[in-house]
Amino acid sequence: MTSYKPELTTAPKHGHKSLLYSEVVTDLNTLESVDIAVLGIPYGSPYSIDEVTNDQTNAPTAVRQATDRAVRSIERYDFDIGGPLMDNRPIHMVDCGDIAGDARELGGHYDAAEAVVRKIISLGGMPLVIGGDHGVPIPVLRALDTLGPITLVHIDSHLDWRQEVNGVTDGYSSPIRRASEMDHIGEIFQIGLRANGSARQEEVDAALAYGAHLITAHELHDEGAQSVLDRIPDGGNYYITLDADGIDPTIMPAVNGPALGGVTYSEARKIIHGLVKKGRVVGMDIVEITPKKDLNGITAITACRFFVNLIGMAVRAGYFKK
Repeated sequence: MTSYKPELTTAPKHGHKSLLYSEVVTDLNTLESVDIAVLGIPYGSPYSIDEVTNDQTNAPTAVRQATDRAVRSIERYDFDIGGPLMDNRPIHMVDCGDIAGDARELGGHYDAAEAVVRKIISLGGMPLVIGGDHGVPIPVLRALDTLGPITLVHIDSHLDWRQEVNGVTDGYSSPIRRASEMDHIGEIFQIGLRANGSARQEEVDAALAYGAHLITAHELHDEGAQSVLDRIPDGGNYYITLDADGIDPTIMPAVNGPALGGVTYSEARKIIHGLVKKGRVVGMDIVEITPKKDLNGITAITACRFFVNLIGMAVRAGYFKK
């Protein structure tokens, strides 16, 4: 297992150096504690040489750059969360930068990501992760083994239960299957499923055999977000993994597989708020953004707004009491 070292991350280099005006801290050994820690994980586990570095690796930078379009200033009133982002409290939020990749050791960045997230957890922090593709949550979830049992809430148009693709078992089609094999992951709720993706009947059967709750986007629209929330047990630890293509392409168009009829902003906001109120959200990632396909930066802005909703509600729920 890789141990934490400051050189595992690199500081952001362009424009906004951090997400939502947070402090840039790439050496977590300098901290005694932290409340919220942002981490970019640009690289996944590629299925082909063309996927080693692709447009999704630019997503952490793109989302950070949307900071001042999502939140003009953190002391201003935000009607989505009922006040300023940090509620005028001394919340310590840092941006750890991005996990560095090494072309000579393609799997090394997963080990590095796990080590950094373990360090964040040891400092008492809630990790907010910006991918990269949907393989990114695999090392993050591994690092949360001290927080189990964790209820996994997955927002996506795709099922992500593939055993392997081209011999790769920890790529972007497999995160939920890999999560199901972790002892500290309990119930799995998959929300926003629709259209056609990588899933075959055998992946659907595997998900159902595990007991995963498969909730289509159409079911969500018909029954409402509160009905879905009511199925999720109260009082738990929750991790949210949000694939941008799970959200309707009208507000997150910058994805490789846009699917009509996706989760709306209001529905996602209500799910995030509801999970915070139910128990404790121990972390969240947003993945699969392809910035070159964005329109007026709306995908990156939406990603920022989802993080705003989690942060704002977690602060008000007393997650970070001093």
